[in-house]
Amino acid sequence: MMNGSTGRRHGGSGRVRAASAALCLFAGALTATAAGASPAAALTPPVSITADDLTTWQTNGIVWSMAATAGVVYAGGTFSTVRPPDAAAGTSEQPAVNFAAFDAATGAPTGCNLSFTLSSGTATVRALALSPDGETLYAGGQFGAVNGVGVSNIAAVDTATCTPRQDFKISVSATVRALDVTADTVYLAGDFNSVGGQTRNKFAAVTTGADLLPWTANADEVARAVQVTPDGQHVALGGDFFTVNGTTSHALAVVDATTGALTKSYPGFIPNTSTVQDLTTDATGLYTANEGTGGGVFDGRIAIDLDDYQQRWRDTCLGATQAVLVHSGVLYSGSHAHDCASMGGFPDQPRKHLLAQSVDDPTLLPWFPDTNDGIGEPVGPRVMAQTDKGGHHYLWVGGEFTTVNGAGQQGLTRFADGPDTGAPWVPNVSLSTVAPGRIDVNWQTSFDTDDGELTYRIYKDGASTPVHTVTGYSLFWDRPQLKWTDTDVAVGETHSYRITASDGTNTSAKSPAQSATVAASTQAYPARVLSDGASLYWRYDEGTSTFAADTTGGMNNGFLRNSPAYRQTPAAIAGDSTAIGFDGATEYAYSNKLHPQPTRFSVETWIRTTTTRGGRIIGFGNLTMQNSTRFDKHVYMANDGRLVFGVSSGGRRTVTTTGAYNDGAWHHVVATQGTGGMRLYVDGQLRASNLLFTGSESYPGYWRVGGDNLSNWANRPTSNFFAGQIDETAVYPTALSASQVSAHYALRTGE
Repeated sequence: MMNGSTGRRHGGSGRVRAASAALCLFAGALTATAAGASPAAALTPPVSITADDLTTWQTNGIVWSMAATAGVVYAGGTFSTVRPPDAAAGTSEQPAVNFAAFDAATGAPTGCNLSFTLSSGTATVRALALSPDGETLYAGGQFGAVNGVGVSNIAAVDTATCTPRQDFKISVSATVRALDVTADTVYLAGDFNSVGGQTRNKFAAVTTGADLLPWTANADEVARAVQVTPDGQHVALGGDFFTVNGTTSHALAVVDATTGALTKSYPGFIPNTSTVQDLTTDATGLYTANEGTGGGVFDGRIAIDLDDYQQRWRDTCLGATQAVLVHSGVLYSGSHAHDCASMGGFPDQPRKHLLAQSVDDPTLLPWFPDTNDGIGEPVGPRVMAQTDKGGHHYLWVGGEFTTVNGAGQQGLTRFADGPDTGAPWVPNVSLSTVAPGRIDVNWQTSFDTDDGELTYRIYKDGASTPVHTVTGYSLFWDRPQLKWTDTDVAVGETHSYRITASDGTNTSAKSPAQSATVAASTQAYPARVLSDGASLYWRYDEGTSTFAADTTGGMNNGFLRNSPAYRQTPAAIAGDSTAIGFDGATEYAYSNKLHPQPTRFSVETWIRTTTTRGGRIIGFGNLTMQNSTRFDKHVYMANDGRLVFGVSSGGRRTVTTTGAYNDGAWHHVVATQGTGGMRLYVDGQLRASNLLFTGSESYPGYWRVGGDNLSNWANRPTSNFFAGQIDETAVYPTALSASQVSAHYALRTGE
């Protein structure tokens, strides 16, 4: 991990504003290297916080708000107790009625005990903010008393004595959801329509002595965020609203800090289906956290330049964002993001609840600690705060989660700038010996939760010194294949290889030893596939892993999902090692790379099955971790064993064999589309064709083998997934000719 500069320690709405935004570079994806080459150095990400969670006390409910200063973190929410790390719910609990204070460096309570209560109904603390000098903590929410002292949804606490201030009393008619504080003014946002007996719709401002100010920024719907700009001249507003002071401005607006007059409106800037849940700033930018419901939602983050209040960037991740915080040039966020494909991030993975981005670019940085959704609505993280103590930076996260990084932890967690204790995943390795005089060592790059660029060391024949060292960049959804060719070998020799991955501090265990014997001659079948221009070629000779190595120079490795059966014999080709088996229920493989629509293509594979449930053998789809919503360019088997080749071209167009191929024997299947239309070959012979359709549906997608959606296709089988063995899968950017197809089939016996 790289250390960054110290961020400002207190800010509005329980979120922390950095004192300055460091200009930072973002890490771009590093393409896989050709054999023997060193990859270009990945840009060092500016993330200074590790993904390793620290031991922290827990709550028995939801943490909605936090504020932090001078090494103390204040947490408010809807809970009644706190308990030590690792303590199960209901054990070792101490009373903490909707509020607790913690030592930032130890994660333990400080002894500052306040009780926020309500005479009827459920009390909650929804907002916490510190005065710039740190001497007063302001709290907002739905409560009627603090330590028995009567208040009305807002209170001020002397931080030195941890007691409510008796001189700060003003009536707020409904829940306060956000606060921000300057030296002389407290800004409120929430559900209320009156403050101090006067009309104030959703936003208001009072003095630090609790006198209502004439500042007016009336909104028509709930207010959820309020943030003073660093120069103190303006206030950014966020929420559900559609108008501010009668002017159309949905979910976001900027007003004058003295009068409340509208400075910048945002009609149509955020979809009507979305809201702003949180705001934060640094020296140059305003950052929004957005949540949407229904179709056409916007759930991601927006960066806005403070000099003109125009958009700097926005991301388009799906999965509502609840909290944003800037520290050392990085925008950290809490959400339940589940699809960031439209901005080059993970396509359709399970939810990721904590993300990081450069303040200058929305590209996701390699920082992926995680929580679960938890209790309540649920969405997981709800709030973030940052403070320093003992020379370390601490990032605290609160919410409704009940696990952190896979282990039980409720309501609160924290991270720091060190130590970095998490090692990268052990690399997945595959060896290839297509030609004599060489062994190709292929591996799937690893994943580390807080480092994108990793260093790989290859160990040969049990040696303690690596024979090759190289770096590569990877993220959990993008793990490119790397390759090194060992030419210091002789025909007939057998050599073994192991690989480690290191983030510079932590090193993975060595991968299990893989062995290969140097070939005496070129293997005819794979050599012909490569010479005919395959752009993807999976041979399925790996052991137990998630990796299907690509034998071509394109390094388009496959992810194997749900543990298909490895090393199945006999293989389809004489002299080949093994095939792979799919269960017809959940198992499949998909390409690491996202591809544009192929205008012409060939797909080739070998199959062996006795299934009567059919299934998709190979095809193109827009998703990887679930069934695709756009899918064609595929070959599938009907229940009766016939093979179908289909593309979308002004409708769903298919050609179907007359014969069945579920007889338990190996069969060679090739489907092509180009200027000659659609052609389906089986065992070297053209079995079905249609010359009319030369195009297919245009969308970016992934090549998938073993299963995907087949909804509404002709002769749809019982199963979307293929039950049987598959071997020697190849994809070409051209339409193979009939003579090429027959030549491939003829090489099945190694002729």
